[in-house]
Amino acid sequence: MRFTDRVAIITAAASGIGRATAEIMAREGGIVIAVDIDAARLDDTVATLRAGGGRAHAKHADVLDPAQVEAMIASVVQEFGAIDILVNAVGGSTIIPHPGAEMDQLTFAEWQRLIAFNLDGTFLCCHAVAPIMKRQRRGKIVNLSSIAGRGLSASSSAAYAAAKGGIIAFTRKIAFELGPYGINVNAIAPSRTLTERIRPRWEQQSPEDQSAEIARTPLRRIAEAPDQAKVICFLASSDADFVTGVTIDVTGGN
Repeated sequence: MRFTDRVAIITAAASGIGRATAEIMAREGGIVIAVDIDAARLDDTVATLRAGGGRAHAKHADVLDPAQVEAMIASVVQEFGAIDILVNAVGGSTIIPHPGAEMDQLTFAEWQRLIAFNLDGTFLCCHAVAPIMKRQRRGKIVNLSSIAGRGLSASSSAAYAAAKGGIIAFTRKIAFELGPYGINVNAIAPSRTLTERIRPRWEQQSPEDQSAEIARTPLRRIAEAPDQAKVICFLASSDADFVTGVTIDVTGGN
């Protein structure tokens, strides 16, 4: 039980990679603080975790709002006395009409929206949690980048690539800042992952295009949310006590 009595804040926990991470941590003894703006889905997630014997608590909050982040973090500390793990899972490319738009097809508003959606919540949550983890002299932070942040995704926009590249750089920098306090900061860089948000787009592709993408992947399949969650949980566990500043590509070999 890698997470026994560990207080773990997981953002975007109502679905996708965030929910899959919450399921593993709850199953392995963690006290899961599930954060999302989708109240109905979040309540369903928490109910499911509890039905499986897990300890889970819902926090309805928009992590792009500094005041809501500060209030959410303060309430967790007041209720549970510590924050051992932070997983920043908010982000994505599908909040604009054409996620794969080339640079000169992007509007400035779309650029700003993608940058903010993928960077601001991670910064705000890390900013709020860092003083607490410094006082504790321990903590694990795991951020979500993307293989697009390596410049390796033909289907992603330049804005998304820039934002996710920013996550990689941000992770590396704050790992140096927080390491002396016993805090590990790492990230994962997923390839296409068939979450609830992405699966419909995958299913709209032709069988030929799907087969071609699978054939380009050495492990010959497309990732599911648990594939990413398992690596997040490794980085959030004591198994990764001597790992920091790293971004692990979780791509099936691409």
